[in-house]
Amino acid sequence: MNFLKAEWKNLALFNYEIDAEILEKYLPAGTEIDIWNNKCYVSLVGFMFKNTKVLGVKIPFHVDFEEVNMRFYVKRFESDEWKRGVVFIKEIVPKKAITFIANTLYQEHYETQKMRHEILENENNNTFIYQWKNGKEWNTIEIETKKDLSKIEIDSEAEFITEHYFGYTKIDEETTFEYEVTHPRWEQFEVLNHRVDIDFEKNYGSDFGFLQTQKPSSIFLAEGSKITVKNKRKIELIPVEETLYA
Repeated sequence: MNFLKAEWKNLALFNYEIDAEILEKYLPAGTEIDIWNNKCYVSLVGFMFKNTKVLGVKIPFHVDFEEVNMRFYVKRFESDEWKRGVVFIKEIVPKKAITFIANTLYQEHYETQKMRHEILENENNNTFIYQWKNGKEWNTIEIETKKDLSKIEIDSEAEFITEHYFGYTKIDEETTFEYEVTHPRWEQFEVLNHRVDIDFEKNYGSDFGFLQTQKPSSIFLAEGSKITVKNKRKIELIPVEETLYA
């Protein structure tokens, strides 16, 4: 059964290299950190939810809204194949009901903040701006792009960042929830300029304060698409003894 259907539109993805050891305490049981070209990433992602339905129902005033999240990338080997997914450090949305549902049913790390967005268009370029207010300060991520869309190349860094189709949630040291997200391959806009004006430590904690002075290693703007989030399931972990003597 599908938990949620929506459109994810205009995904601004700011990607930072990080020491994998920093992420170990956030890693859900049964997963391992996913690496691309010997690099470990966290991403700051801003985008729009559009036409949102929860369990097939549009909730008034909760259909279109912003989200900004910080996530990292993991994989899980199951049934002779690798499942590639993401783990969220925090997801910020402007709707308290969304936070309540996500944190209660999925035990995610949602937080409600005042948010706003803007798309500025001219003849040649588009500018996408996502903002959220933490305390008295507005945080901003902004990307200027060309108008033409292009395919995301196979085996590229952009493909690694965008082509993860599972979410994993650490419940405790032995329990992990998994859910699947389905969508077609996305296309991207060429990025021309960007701006990041946020307080990393205040928003994400001392583990990520160093990002304040670190430049993104890559930045993408994905067009997005319709998406489906399927119901969660609890991962059944096989005890080590069984794997050794099976």
